[in-house]
Amino acid sequence: MSVSGPWREEGAAEKSVAEPKGDIALEIGLFAMPAHPPERSLYDGAQWDLQMARWADDYDFDEVWIGEHYFEAWEPCPAPDLLIAQALMQTKRVRLGAGCHLLPCHHPLSLAYRVAFLDHLSKGRLMFGIGAGVGPADMRGFDMNNFPGENREKMEEALDIILGVWDPSKPFKFNGKYWNAERVEIGGTVNTHHIWPYQKPYPRMAIAGLTPRSSSLMLAGRHGLSPLSFDLNRNGLLENWAAVEEGAAQAGRTPDRKDWRIVRTIVVADTDEEARAIATNGFLARFYEEFYLPGLAKVGALALMKQDPTMADSDVTPEYLARTNWLCGSPDTVVRGIQELHEGVGGFGTMIMLAMDYSDQPEAWRRSMELMGKVVRPRIAGLN
Repeated sequence: MSVSGPWREEGAAEKSVAEPKGDIALEIGLFAMPAHPPERSLYDGAQWDLQMARWADDYDFDEVWIGEHYFEAWEPCPAPDLLIAQALMQTKRVRLGAGCHLLPCHHPLSLAYRVAFLDHLSKGRLMFGIGAGVGPADMRGFDMNNFPGENREKMEEALDIILGVWDPSKPFKFNGKYWNAERVEIGGTVNTHHIWPYQKPYPRMAIAGLTPRSSSLMLAGRHGLSPLSFDLNRNGLLENWAAVEEGAAQAGRTPDRKDWRIVRTIVVADTDEEARAIATNGFLARFYEEFYLPGLAKVGALALMKQDPTMADSDVTPEYLARTNWLCGSPDTVVRGIQELHEGVGGFGTMIMLAMDYSDQPEAWRRSMELMGKVVRPRIAGLN
């Protein structure tokens, strides 16, 4: 399918380091999985993702995350850093990051160099998200054993290597179960380590967790990194933060809720009725019906979407989610929903809007982002 329309705006923008936005405490972001219909061409899908990044920059979003997936036709992006490199040239201030690089699928030394280099190109606007990958296709494609969780072991080993090679305070050499790596320092100007991150000590880092008692979020707590939670019900989110606290306690740390990022499906329109119509009759509903909900059901995880654990799986529909888990409505309704979520989980630092491919009805999505940034954002300013 070829896509065209007024949303495809061309032109680069001058780049500058993102500045704090006054006394606004609770920040907002955009998370692009990135989700696209399987029939959309890779080029057209990427152009839509770049347009959303430009809108995020225009409408005062603080950050944009772009996912990494290898075997999902609905989430076709094996190289988010390539999209980020383009988005940096087309935006002025918004921060951008991979959400997340699947560490078991990369040699950690190579990824450490790529991220550090891109950090320089960003002049401080880069973020660095990491994850373990959970799909059976990831396991099979990259020859990993799901039991006892080889992907988790590889992620932890890779993180140790990346943080070690970025630490200038001491020499670094690592001999592990999966990888060996060394920071080469022969001396002089030839054949020596010379690429350090632009930001010190490194870009802000986030770790994604998909399940309530996520071991990844325990890792976030141990290393003092930002936990990134997805569209779970309230109890699932409370367990997410408990996992962060447990990991932090193991390392003698105290986690800061300002670092907690929560991703939510959000659609904002001028009225509640219009927002729900956009959510339940467009690509968002199709994505959930044809891809996301069947995937959760296959692994027995639909309970994560339920407010009542006794309800039937067949009752978990886009219409149900629009009434319960999603934040769909006018700015008043969405502000109230964010306030209730913030109070219900004890506070967090960034509310992240899940991005969807509405290139067939671009004005509805552009307006949703505009209302989120220009109307909702200032009204949730004081929550932290």
